[in-house]
Amino acid sequence: MGLTELGPPGTAAPEEAAQPPPARARPTPGAVLAVALPAAVMLLLGLWGLDRGTMWRDESATFQVARRSLPEMRHVLGTIDAVHGLYYLLMHAVLAVRPDEIALRLPSVAASAATAALTGALGCRLARPRVGLWAGLLYAVTPFAGHYAQEGRSYALVAAGAALGTWMLVRAAAHGSYGRWAAYGAVMAGTALLHEFAVLLLAAHAVTLLLSRAPWRTWRRWGCAAGGTCLLLIPLVVVSRGQSAQVSWIRTPGLPEVEALVKAFAGPERPVLWAVLVLAAVAVLVPARGGRAPRRGGALGLAAVALPWALVPPVLLYAAAQYQPLFLDRYLLFCLPGVPLLAAGGADRILGLVPWRRAVTALGAAAVLAAFTVQLPLHERERLPTSRGDALAPVASAAGRLARPGETVLFLPQYERRVALAYPRAFTGLHDLTLKRSPAASGTLFGEEVTTAALRDRLARLPSGSRVWVIGDTSTVGTRWFRAQRKEYEKTTALEEFCREEREAAVFVRGGSVQLYIRR
Repeated sequence: MGLTELGPPGTAAPEEAAQPPPARARPTPGAVLAVALPAAVMLLLGLWGLDRGTMWRDESATFQVARRSLPEMRHVLGTIDAVHGLYYLLMHAVLAVRPDEIALRLPSVAASAATAALTGALGCRLARPRVGLWAGLLYAVTPFAGHYAQEGRSYALVAAGAALGTWMLVRAAAHGSYGRWAAYGAVMAGTALLHEFAVLLLAAHAVTLLLSRAPWRTWRRWGCAAGGTCLLLIPLVVVSRGQSAQVSWIRTPGLPEVEALVKAFAGPERPVLWAVLVLAAVAVLVPARGGRAPRRGGALGLAAVALPWALVPPVLLYAAAQYQPLFLDRYLLFCLPGVPLLAAGGADRILGLVPWRRAVTALGAAAVLAAFTVQLPLHERERLPTSRGDALAPVASAAGRLARPGETVLFLPQYERRVALAYPRAFTGLHDLTLKRSPAASGTLFGEEVTTAALRDRLARLPSGSRVWVIGDTSTVGTRWFRAQRKEYEKTTALEEFCREEREAAVFVRGGSVQLYIRR
């Protein structure tokens, strides 16, 4: 029984609750294909070009924090990044096996493949196998999903947890034993602990139950599971609110952010964007053939699940961000599966008029292939070293090529030390001019630095002719923001007081630079 088959609140008969669940039917070959093929496609796309040759700054945070000892991880999470604590703990085990960029990203690849598979499974359960096949494939070829399938951060894992939680909601609401509801609550709690904004999915599930006219018995059991999830999340919310300064750079969202999120969900290219949006509207507005939902939940059940999934968390986060700016598209990746489910449901409405089922299934798969072809340049761009905000490896490579052991290095701003933390081999034998306590010892991401007075003293003691290599972030050094950072600006004045710049020796790469200064 699908969600749309549930009666109005309070109409469940006592004997209905006492009936055992129906015998589990074997999945049909079409249903198996609808789950396996999207997972395989997502896995292949995730592995394609996985080694971009460089980390970017967020990945470097995962890489260096997850490789610390457990006491050191607990220390840093008390000051910053507590929201990613569970993810860092999982990556600690992964990177203990193989600490490199491939291992850093493999969990995201696997999680994205699982999300594609679960999207297909939901389409099968809520409609029919071909809907699941189309939805799963459309998820797999969406550039937004592919981007985070290849990133060493928690967002792909959160999306997999959200898809699994939604799948378990559908099963529990249809034939809800206490064990199924407990499993649903455990999955939702784990997903919210991976990233606390995933708790917004509970609101989407509440709307799903409301649209499906779930009986009071279902509401009561869902409420227990949702309440347990929220209670477990309270300590993380308290700690992360104390660390809100780390996201103070996020601005209040407006229409550009909404438009960007719509394009991320439906597809950036205009033909794909409009096709997906029109098909999603058809799934919501056009009733199923004959005005009744098919046996396994049908289009009405699909819309009741997928539409709140895609809309409710973004709307809630957007509204909250007007007071506390926290609206980023990557925080909402877990809502993406709702869009391909709606688009596949709309395609089924239209193509369902064609009597040849196999031809219809092949035609829908061909349409997904066409969408992938249109967006292929975007997929290729995602696999370039320059696809993220910055590239740390070229900066480290330049430093390793130019600097000699025994020479000195200075990072501007302080967070550019992430280059040395991500690629320490390039900085072997170099002396950090400003470091007072290491990141691990200080419980920070980038370490604790000496005062400006201590820096001047260290510069004064350098022999004449000594070489100082400055690793700089070209996107911030020299800007108004940089000049407003008093300690960072004082580092440059102290450096210029004691050293002269050798401009012809400077190397500039995307987002970073290696510049040489000589002690006068």
